[in-house]
Amino acid sequence: MATYLDRILEQHREEAAADLSLIEDLLDEARAMPAPRGYRRALHAASVGELAVIAEVKRRSPSKGDLAPGLDPAEVASAYARGGAACLSVLTDEPWFGGSADDLRMARQAVELPVLRKDFTVDPRDVVRARIMGADAVLLIAAALDDNELVDFHAIAGELDLDALVEVHDEAELERALAIGADLVGVNQRDLVTFHVDTDRAVRVGAAMPDGVIRVAESGIRGQDDARRLVDAGFHAVLVGESLVTAEDPAQSVADLRVPRR
Repeated sequence: MATYLDRILEQHREEAAADLSLIEDLLDEARAMPAPRGYRRALHAASVGELAVIAEVKRRSPSKGDLAPGLDPAEVASAYARGGAACLSVLTDEPWFGGSADDLRMARQAVELPVLRKDFTVDPRDVVRARIMGADAVLLIAAALDDNELVDFHAIAGELDLDALVEVHDEAELERALAIGADLVGVNQRDLVTFHVDTDRAVRVGAAMPDGVIRVAESGIRGQDDARRLVDAGFHAVLVGESLVTAEDPAQSVADLRVPRR
């Protein structure tokens, strides 16, 4: 039986196979873009005294359905900035998450924060297009890529001055991320096969990360208690979507997650 991840990746790979765009042309366009804002640098600076917050613009999810289908990306991004978010994450996957490149552009234009393109990167042109649409960082999911793809996509991101958030789910994937020199690593507490959340996953996997790696915890983070546990476990940042886009006061919800280091 196909999992959510299987179906999502199959669709993205089919779209990539049908795409006749030449990467050389896209690279020329990407290199002409203004310089990125520095995603990893912003997280590092924000995490010195407190847990940094990556606030996500997210309309829906495969497991929960509609969360905030009518959201205004610029308005939401502005609220996150008022709450003290260090960076943004914007879903650009349309079929499964209701996102778009326009959502990313609108959110980024509204604030000065660096922005991650949150999508399922399966082709080198996906990395280049992230730069073209204005992203400052790209997501590379270890579970979705083989070793060669992970190496190649990470290298392309570096050539374009894009930071790469390498997402892992267990110690084996972490070893693969570290092997390519990843210094910005996210631990997704949501199992991409079952979509269930394991709130112990980040603490367990994060303990194996060496110094020099910016540690990001993803999924299942709902409030100060979760944030406190993660900052005490050595995480620099949390990436939070569902609880923020559904909050009555997103700015205050972001501020609540910025717990100080002890």
